[in-house]
Amino acid sequence: MNKLATNLADRVLGGETPTPEEALAILQARGSDLTLFLAGAHRIRENFFGSRIELCSIISAKSGRCAENCAFCAQSSHHQTAAPVYPLKSRKEMLEGARRAEIEGSHCYGIVTSGTRISSNEEMATILEAIAEIRATTSIEPSASLGILDEPTARALAGAGCATYHHNLETARSFFPNICNTHDYEDDVRTVRLARKAGMKVCCGGIFGLGESLEQRVELALTVRDLDVDSVPLNFLNPVAGTPLQDMNDLAPLDCLRIIALFRYLLPEKRISVCGGREKNLRDFQSWIFMAGASGTMIGNYLTTTGRDRQADLQMFSDGEVVIDACC
Repeated sequence: MNKLATNLADRVLGGETPTPEEALAILQARGSDLTLFLAGAHRIRENFFGSRIELCSIISAKSGRCAENCAFCAQSSHHQTAAPVYPLKSRKEMLEGARRAEIEGSHCYGIVTSGTRISSNEEMATILEAIAEIRATTSIEPSASLGILDEPTARALAGAGCATYHHNLETARSFFPNICNTHDYEDDVRTVRLARKAGMKVCCGGIFGLGESLEQRVELALTVRDLDVDSVPLNFLNPVAGTPLQDMNDLAPLDCLRIIALFRYLLPEKRISVCGGREKNLRDFQSWIFMAGASGTMIGNYLTTTGRDRQADLQMFSDGEVVIDACC
């Protein structure tokens, strides 16, 4: 029996941080060793979160025609996909989405737009109005994912009541040029820091199954840890026809569980949520995400793909004996 698999959780709960080599061992684990690592991740999650989980929802508030060339993205103008294209939704539509998400039990509601950044003053004014009204009339926490930030925009979002800014790094710095070359990785890191400086919480993670190595999965986790973000969304590639990664199928269900456990060991106190691609990649193992260390998940639809049936998710939560946290 692997000694590391049996004692790593105790060490993490005692305040130690796994080394990169130990983190890699989680991703390489098989058989009963993997079972032990998953059990340890479950212990760590329960230590900090008990049986509580948090749900989040998003609205795709503006879709398509993005100038970035991210290889996985259906909304990139560089790819030929069937993704919908539409301008910014109205303040009323964003507010209605927040109220639905509140009723369905989400604690966080994200306004997500396509594009490198919001460059239109009119669009930004609409988003700020929506955030302020969501904050004033619901118990849900408004979040925004609007691309790369500058300092004035970050301050405006915080001032309107945006609780959390979501901005993924997508993948490891060393692998990023293989996925996107229309902006620099440091632009994303700077955005995370600007959001925190403005007083917002930061939600920052990535997407897996892009062709990255196991070492690069560890690299991303360490970068996110060093940025001291508040929550980490983990996404798994759902290949889209018309994108360069349309034929990529790099993840098995247990790979996804290994990734979740990796992040739990390296970021024991942080909120870790399983988001896009769980239906396709985890398949019959979706109910294992909380035993692997996740403390939340996204419900409802994603940006360009539909999510799982809500009642099926609610049954999964009940069967797994986890409790949905009330809205903040």
